[in-house]
Amino acid sequence: MDFENYYEITRVAGFIHAHNFSRVALQFPDELLKDSRKVVSALRHLLQNSDESHGTAKLYVMADTTYGSCCVDEVGAAHVKADCVIHYGHTCLSPTTTIPAFCVFGKAPLKASNCAESLYNYTVKGGKPILVLFGLEYAHAMPDIKEALNVEAVRFHDSNSGFQIHFANVTNSVITPSTSMKLENRHLMLNGDQDNNEDSSQKTDTKFRLGGLGWSLPEGHRMEDYLLFWIGLDNSAFTNFILTFNSCEIVRYDAIEGCLKTDVSQQAKILKRRYYLVEKAKDANMVGILVGTLGVAGYLDMIHQMTELVTRAGKKAYTFLMGKPNPAKLANFPECDVFIYVSCAQTALLDSKEFLAPIITPFEALIAFNRGSQWTGAYSMEFQDVVASQPAEVEDEAESRFSFFQGGYVEDFKLQEGKEEKDAVLSLVNVTEKALLLQNKDSELLSRRDAKSGAEFFAARSYQGLEIHSSDSFPEPFLIGRAGKASGYEDEQSK
Repeated sequence: MDFENYYEITRVAGFIHAHNFSRVALQFPDELLKDSRKVVSALRHLLQNSDESHGTAKLYVMADTTYGSCCVDEVGAAHVKADCVIHYGHTCLSPTTTIPAFCVFGKAPLKASNCAESLYNYTVKGGKPILVLFGLEYAHAMPDIKEALNVEAVRFHDSNSGFQIHFANVTNSVITPSTSMKLENRHLMLNGDQDNNEDSSQKTDTKFRLGGLGWSLPEGHRMEDYLLFWIGLDNSAFTNFILTFNSCEIVRYDAIEGCLKTDVSQQAKILKRRYYLVEKAKDANMVGILVGTLGVAGYLDMIHQMTELVTRAGKKAYTFLMGKPNPAKLANFPECDVFIYVSCAQTALLDSKEFLAPIITPFEALIAFNRGSQWTGAYSMEFQDVVASQPAEVEDEAESRFSFFQGGYVEDFKLQEGKEEKDAVLSLVNVTEKALLLQNKDSELLSRRDAKSGAEFFAARSYQGLEIHSSDSFPEPFLIGRAGKASGYEDEQSK
């Protein structure tokens, strides 16, 4: 595939020229950064020759993204005061907050004939209608696969009684700013929302949208009635579909190996792991809210909702803004028992096995910190679904809760409202001392949990950092260190 076709140079230049953008930021992931100079040269050549009456747009290459590379880096674009962002490579198509973006998915190689043959054979054997989903980098191959499917249907016309295949479509390659997910048009929802028509007798389709793809199902059809056929790699986008539609049968066509993967046993493992983290988060006293994006529309609403949720549950919430989190960064805050990662759907799932504290998604936080919530198996990582959800009503908040990790019943502590204290830190210390006391002395079912503030935690730590206990204001004399290599310093006697 030629260079200009892969990077869609003509389409990108037309988009910039049509909107008369003067400052354009080009966002590349690490694996495509090697082609950035050629892309800039090709775009500049087309923009200069398209219309001399308009000034040539200034192009800026963004290499190191502030957060995940799948999201539009609005922070980096703001540094150069860009009018729009051209995003290359894998993307989550999350709506932006302040700046428009044009996404170039790329065109990953795929042999359409092999994929169509595997798809058709599985359709005949399965007996269920199939919904074809795909990574955005394979969207260019969908017309070839459909054409190849028609050929396969003609070849095996005697056995095509169950030939029912539906294809998802890319919603849009242009991202428009949306200040709040609450204001976004939600006629396409994750859980399927029927269009509102004045004529109720007219049949309508159920529409879905997820991961940049949209599709419709006939009236009365459910996602559980379909077999999901994923074309692409085993990446974050595939994991998002697995968790969201965990009740569906899913198979994957590996475009690199050119074969069908019917074993997706990781689906059950992922759900078990997420349920484990939810149960562990219920015992947390201090919760850190990690800001994993500053560009996805609705992130402020999500942060505020998570803060209110944690506070209402009687726990202390801290907000952290640290770019891309890693175990070393979060180890600086050991007082936090759990972290809530506010990020786009395709980067929200962090493997927290190497972290000192578990990292959960906002959807999992709703289940963990709402006493009346129960996990039915449904899962969502989209902002609009979590923001629109309502907390469950609890009949008796004073009732003890069973903790799987402590092996007994515990009483969740709820912060007292309306009590004024001069010192906010002392106020938190005073109320936390009253939390979760042993109420039944004749039974071990109720356990005591120490809910401490950040100041209390640091005071009780054995390591307080570098401290100077001397009252002398004069500096101490310096000492000369050892010279040489660690395998044999100069002052050591050679053996």
